Amino acid sequence: MDSSCCEEMSVEMVELSVKTPEPVRPAGVLQQNRVFLDFFWDLAKPDQEVRLKAVGDLIQYLKTNNKADELDYTFKRLVDGLAHTREAARPGFSLALGQVLSAFEDVPLQKLLDRIKEKHNLQTVKKKLFRNAMFGNLFGVLALQQSSRLPKEPQVVLGCVKLLQNLSQRKQHLKDLPTKTMMDILNEIPEDVFEEVLLSALQTDLASAFSTPEQLQLLLVALQRFPQTLKPKKLKKLLGSSTIINADNIPKLTEVLKMSARSVKKECVLPAVVLDLLKLSLKEDSFQLFWNTAIVNGMLKEQPGPAHYLSFRLLGSALPLLSAAQLKEVLSGEVMMQYGEHVVSAQKPDRFKLAPEMDVYVSDFLEVCQDADKQLAVMVGFSSLTNQGYPVVPSVWRVVQHLQPAAVQHYVDWLKNTFLQPQPDKLLDFSTRKQKDSQEAKEQKENSIFRLRKWIVSRLCSIIDNHLVKKSEDLIMDVARFVFFHAFFSTKKASADIPETTRKLSVPLDDRTRGVLVNSFFGLLLSMHHLPLAEDSGEGAAVNQKRALGVTADGTMWIDHLVQYAQVLLNQPKHAQSSKPVSPEQRQAWDSMLESVANLKKKAKKGPTAESGAFQQLFLLVGMHLFKAPEELLDIMKDLQSCVDKAQEKKAKKKKKKQATEQEQEEPEWVEVMVDILLSLLSQPSRHIRQVCRTVFTSICPHVTAAALTAILDVLDPEKDDEEDGAVVVTDDNKTQKKKPNEEEEDEEMEDDESDASGDDSDDGEDDEAMEEDDDDDDEDDEEEIEEVAVDQNFRVELMKVLQQQNALATEEDGSSDEDLDDASMMELDKGLAALFSEQKKKAQAKKDEKTKIQKEKTLVRDFKIKVLDLVEVFVARQAGSPLVLGLVEPLLTIIDRGMSSGSDQQEQDFLRRAADIFRNQLCRSKVYCRTAGDRQGELHDLLDKLMTKSQKLSDSSVCLYYFSASLYVVKVLRGAPPADAKEEPTADGAAADLRFMGNLDVDRVSTIFTEALNSFMGRRKSPLTAQMFTDLFTRFPGLCVKLLDAAVLHIKSGVRIHQQGQACVLVLRAMQSREVQQLLSGAPWTELCVKVSGQLAASLQQVGDTESKVVKEKVVKTLELCQFLVKHVHQQKLSVDLEPLQTVLKSLTSVIEFKKTGKLEDTYWAVVKHFGVVKPKVEKKKPENKPDEQQLLKKKKKGFLPETKKRKKRDIPILEPAAAAAAAAAAAAAAAGHTTFRGKPRADKGQATKKHDKKTKQKRPADGVTASQLNPAKKSKTTQSESNTDKKKKKKQKKA
Repeated sequence: MDSSCCEEMSVEMVELSVKTPEPVRPAGVLQQNRVFLDFFWDLAKPDQEVRLKAVGDLIQYLKTNNKADELDYTFKRLVDGLAHTREAARPGFSLALGQVLSAFEDVPLQKLLDRIKEKHNLQTVKKKLFRNAMFGNLFGVLALQQSSRLPKEPQVVLGCVKLLQNLSQRKQHLKDLPTKTMMDILNEIPEDVFEEVLLSALQTDLASAFSTPEQLQLLLVALQRFPQTLKPKKLKKLLGSSTIINADNIPKLTEVLKMSARSVKKECVLPAVVLDLLKLSLKEDSFQLFWNTAIVNGMLKEQPGPAHYLSFRLLGSALPLLSAAQLKEVLSGEVMMQYGEHVVSAQKPDRFKLAPEMDVYVSDFLEVCQDADKQLAVMVGFSSLTNQGYPVVPSVWRVVQHLQPAAVQHYVDWLKNTFLQPQPDKLLDFSTRKQKDSQEAKEQKENSIFRLRKWIVSRLCSIIDNHLVKKSEDLIMDVARFVFFHAFFSTKKASADIPETTRKLSVPLDDRTRGVLVNSFFGLLLSMHHLPLAEDSGEGAAVNQKRALGVTADGTMWIDHLVQYAQVLLNQPKHAQSSKPVSPEQRQAWDSMLESVANLKKKAKKGPTAESGAFQQLFLLVGMHLFKAPEELLDIMKDLQSCVDKAQEKKAKKKKKKQATEQEQEEPEWVEVMVDILLSLLSQPSRHIRQVCRTVFTSICPHVTAAALTAILDVLDPEKDDEEDGAVVVTDDNKTQKKKPNEEEEDEEMEDDESDASGDDSDDGEDDEAMEEDDDDDDEDDEEEIEEVAVDQNFRVELMKVLQQQNALATEEDGSSDEDLDDASMMELDKGLAALFSEQKKKAQAKKDEKTKIQKEKTLVRDFKIKVLDLVEVFVARQAGSPLVLGLVEPLLTIIDRGMSSGSDQQEQDFLRRAADIFRNQLCRSKVYCRTAGDRQGELHDLLDKLMTKSQKLSDSSVCLYYFSASLYVVKVLRGAPPADAKEEPTADGAAADLRFMGNLDVDRVSTIFTEALNSFMGRRKSPLTAQMFTDLFTRFPGLCVKLLDAAVLHIKSGVRIHQQGQACVLVLRAMQSREVQQLLSGAPWTELCVKVSGQLAASLQQVGDTESKVVKEKVVKTLELCQFLVKHVHQQKLSVDLEPLQTVLKSLTSVIEFKKTGKLEDTYWAVVKHFGVVKPKVEKKKPENKPDEQQLLKKKKKGFLPETKKRKKRDIPILEPAAAAAAAAAAAAAAAGHTTFRGKPRADKGQATKKHDKKTKQKRPADGVTASQLNPAKKSKTTQSESNTDKKKKKKQKKA
């Protein structure tokens, strides 16, 4: 019965108000179907998935059982839940009600509507529940609408609309939800129902359409749904005009649009009513009137804010709806101009940016639109919106990937034409106020053309770089030829063979533009190097098939096509003239390059190899760079040709002769020269050159000699940083040097040009950068204050001289002052002072420039070294089995050691991280290693000794880890691989022989080296070595582990610190757990080892003192873990080992260590002594008598029920006279405090105190004769203390009275 009562109470608690008591429901409905009631609890939960599952389960349950009383109860609970106080619960109940009504169509909707109105009556509901009742009505109508049965019952539709009209007046709570619900209803009902039932009810709302955005949208929805009913005559009767958009209604519509813009200020969306108005204007053929009058002359006249943002969003949403002519008109109007100014001003931080939303609008339009003309109109429109020549859209605009191939072709043609013949009049150009004031007209025009061309070049390159753009090979080659031609050539005379000469430049190219073209061309060359084939870029390419990159459909490299194009230009000097004169040496190098490439192609036809392809790429790339830096690359080209010729000759000799002669065994000089060439090329700021150099070095790796490898390592040597001048050249051109770190990768995104379009001049951006540099240099300036003191002193002397020359320095003798100087003297004094201060400023600037130059040199050198690490990485990966790899160990360790103690800037960290990764992960952990080191045993043993000696002297444990890893690598090389015979024997003897195999390793010497290291680790208080290092040694080399075990066992007791003793236990435990060690020491050696370990453990445990220290406790735990393994193993193997001393010590530990109930120490101890037959004693838990009862009472109290023992009982309280009651209370208080009472206290205070005291005693007095002190003594003391405090306060008040 208790459960049924609880359920009935929980059901009644959900109801907001109950007018009449309902009849008693049969016990079976609620008592037997707990699952049924849980559905309603789940509907109120915040998790949407739980609510949806509850809806489905509830409908399934009702259909299965099909009981009328349960269905009626369901409707009651769902209607009640529509006004739930929890916001997440209302949609759940509404959805459930709609789905139940849809499933049980025999239930009339009118009955449910009446029940909703009755339950959530706004006239009778309490004030605090008024808001919930409004939501109850709204969600009730939503449930009826979601049932999809409203069109079948017109009267219910009318009732719902009237209810929503009533709710729409409560906008402070419901906002526009009632109007939106009415629109949803209009979208569902047929036209005849609207005409017969709803039109009259909505007459007032439709007539006042121009008052609010919601009512206007209601009218627009009705016009879309019921055009036959709302004909122009009907509209004229309602609104006074037969059309919505006309000259008379435009002012009203503008106000409604402004209201709509303010209503969605926080949501940042386009209101549906605005888009509906735009569609209606297109339908009524009044778009131009609406756009020019309501938007341009209405919304844009407001201050920048919501009205402008609404106009921009409307522009983006209108793109799919407009024709090509309308698109051109809109995209060249005032809205676009204002949008451009917004984009520029929004570049500042903490400004709202609408550009991402516009990108989405344009991208969606281009993705859906299949009309190439419309796509072109949009792209040209946005590209023509410029700020002082620079378009406001980014040069790398991803939306271009949705263009059709024809639109891409036309767009590229437009970009090229605009580059050649820029027409500022046809662009939608604007300037900010600051830009207008800061530049003259002529200078501004020239700068605008440069900015426009700069953007166009970057735009063309980004189209080629984006693999998702649908483009043909002809288009790619056309863009590449265009950029190359204007970067390095100019038109002398038009020629049909060279299309680029047929169009002339209206404004000649200046040096800045050519610089942009040159850098962009080599970035474009890199993009083409990674360009996949046209058919591979689609979905038809096989998944496992290796894709060809950087080649055309016929297999020719893109760069090869460009080289042939450059040859055509060079061969026709009458038509194309080089921007820089080509010297005879350059032309000779170019021709020899073409000849070498032709020879490589011929040999590749006989048998294509990766080496020939790599050399072709290198030749072609260096040839193209001859146009950019001919002086630097002429010698490189000559050396490269001689190297390739020698390499080809050497390979030809090897093919002819199978036996190597003495000449062939000599080191080939061409490899060393080739490495020097690659190092020189790596100093060039080009990622393309970097990748090609890596490819070439990969192909020549088998031929690399020790001298060539030494040349690479010399570059990386930290001790030779001061001598590193040949590879990196730093010029004084500030702009060039500023760009070089970014141009190093040569994939210029040109996103820094966004700052050019940022409302201020580009100079302002440079000033900001200068300010940042000044801030960065503040610390360094502070360090040089001592030096500047001397400079200031010299400056003071010079200043005194200038003043004395003009007699402007006041002296005590003549008392002269500057007031006595005439005008001419003052002018001379001003000139002298100006010259002096100017000279001082120049000196300070020169110092700063020198410091900046040194810093840039360091950056470039470090960047160069990071590139050189590419070659080291390739060599380690490709030639891991070469003896030359052993020569990389010490140089890489030196780099890591120096890097750990050097600067912490990001570039230094990247270099260090890269070097450490190559050393540890690719060198030391490689499965392939040198197996031919038999003739270098002594050298490798000396190297091992040197590494271990150095590792013990280090102060940083992280660096020591790399030295120890190197030592293990050397040991691995010395040991080599076990013979194949040992691997083939599956027996135990074969396995033991494999373990005992040590190859060329001098076991005694190596054991001595590692034993000394182990003794150093255990005998020094601060050692860089760690236990994990020796654990790795034991795991990888069990043969050496056996040799070191005795030393490790001794340190169980003799470790210099307690921590070392614990680590010795860890090492011995790991060694004894190893199966390989057990196999090597099988028999008497293993028993002898167990005896030694047992003795050391007993001696170590005897030293244990106070275990309160964390270090001591950890040592004891590790010692006990070793004890556990030893005792268990001895008992299992039945070894003849005397464990009595260890057992005795373990038993005595209980008197030394204070054991707790549980813990790692205690659990390990009892696990050890369990092997000796000692069982952990069980502690009986004493249960207090009253505590379980109290816990049960608390548990019951949590459920919301008052236990019987806590229920207040009626007591016969004697009725006292007021005076007698006051006297009795005062006497009781005085007796408790031990003082006499004063009769002068007011009676009201005494009565009030008595009431409070009675309340306290009633709350604390339990039933059944149990006093409060018996239940909780602490409460008694607290109560007594509070009572005494109140008595003291009473006495103070009485004294004051």
